[in-house]
Amino acid sequence: MKTQQHWLVAQFRQGFSAHNRERAVRDLREGFRQVELWGLLGLHDIRQRYRRSKIGPFWITLSMGIFIGALGLVYGKLFGRALDSYLTYLAAGFLVWSFMSSTILDGTRVFLRSGGMIKQLTAPLSVYLLRMVWENLIIFFHNIWIFIGLAIWFGIGFGWVTLLAVPGLLLLLINGLWVGLLLGVLSARFRDIPLMLQSSMQLIFFLTPIIWEPGMLPGRPLLLSGNPFYHFLELVRAPLLGQLPSLENLLVALAVTLVGWAVAFAFFVVYRWRIPYWV
Repeated sequence: MKTQQHWLVAQFRQGFSAHNRERAVRDLREGFRQVELWGLLGLHDIRQRYRRSKIGPFWITLSMGIFIGALGLVYGKLFGRALDSYLTYLAAGFLVWSFMSSTILDGTRVFLRSGGMIKQLTAPLSVYLLRMVWENLIIFFHNIWIFIGLAIWFGIGFGWVTLLAVPGLLLLLINGLWVGLLLGVLSARFRDIPLMLQSSMQLIFFLTPIIWEPGMLPGRPLLLSGNPFYHFLELVRAPLLGQLPSLENLLVALAVTLVGWAVAFAFFVVYRWRIPYWV
């Protein structure tokens, strides 16, 4: 067993050579430069999904709005919360969660669904990663109108604090890139990972304060402090609700970002050349 572990470590170190690191960096750099390519691919994916429908991508907003409204009416009554405060809290949290979970699940298929293009085109692999994140960002901007509409309806004003949601969203995008990079590589090799994560995300949804509020579970700090999804959620949700995220939220999110990118980049360096064979 130890011999096999030493062999795997040696293989990983060999793959993490200066030459492979340079090629991986070039791939990421060239991918960011090809804005027109991944931008058009992301828009094409959205249009294809709702081709020939009357309202097109706004079906995303409509279905999300109906779901949030139904969920808010039921759980607002169960928790004894005022409809105005609970609906806006639920909408802000669920929209951010939807972006995070979609990015993670789509990240597991980022290379698999583009297998044909990867084998035929010479485009950088990072193009397909940026295409996925861009597509989910478009969907988020479609859905954010649900929260804006509720805020206007219930008379919740927007202030300078609200603008802090922008850097919070930017940090989510940066993390969405390394998540897609890491999960895309691993899922191309191990096809059980997308199925495992699909089940896991359902559990994480109920363990994260989206439907419920942090104050409802006193004395259980692990569900909050030990849950990175909560910290990323608060970086966007809190400003939307006119509140400041905590310093803990920011520090945990930054730590996850740095560690995540280090791990994802290492895997991309070592296994990037194998992805066309795996997909």
